[in-house]
Amino acid sequence: MNLLVIDTTGPACSVALRCPDRADLIVSEQMARGQAERLAPMTQEILASAGLRPPDIDRVGVTTGPGSFAGTRVGVAFARGLALATGAECVGVSCLQWWASGVDPAINHPVIAVHDARRGELVIQSFTSGKALDAPLTLSIDAAQALLLEQLESGAPVEALNLIGSGARFIFPAEEGAPVDFNPELVDLLDLVSNLTPPFNSPRPFYARPPDAKLPGGVSA
Repeated sequence: MNLLVIDTTGPACSVALRCPDRADLIVSEQMARGQAERLAPMTQEILASAGLRPPDIDRVGVTTGPGSFAGTRVGVAFARGLALATGAECVGVSCLQWWASGVDPAINHPVIAVHDARRGELVIQSFTSGKALDAPLTLSIDAAQALLLEQLESGAPVEALNLIGSGARFIFPAEEGAPVDFNPELVDLLDLVSNLTPPFNSPRPFYARPPDAKLPGGVSA
């Protein structure tokens, strides 16, 4: 299977390609804006370097957030359009699921993915071996800390609360439960998307909160 994955939810515009019997190819450029203009050329470049054309793609994976509002929309729209044009499968995965999948699943302990949603809020979700245990919650930092402290008080060992993500640093002081290093890898995203099985729903952006921008009439953009 020729697999292409896309991430534009964070501070970079990233594309990775996995083909049978070849080394993975990864292109990632740091940018605060401009993903809409750069994503298509990056995709063309990485396919050309592998000697492939868009119709050769079998599956497109894309991160659906939470993350940058504009970047998330760009990535999801591009992935859906590319899949529609090529006939490829299109798979959306949340950033929380991606981050959790990068933590060693052999530990068989819950992994808690935490996104920094800004404005004093976090999005948290629990996983075991990459599988979600519950729906994501958007909570204040205080509420998120209280929730996890409650788990500790109920007998859960600190080592069972493996924290990952951009918001993990807000949960516990280092001496109580140090978050694992946060460095999401596109190889983990390739692994995750390659192991998912159809049927797939069309990807939809996952936002921590409604957008601030309003269209005329007060409708969210």
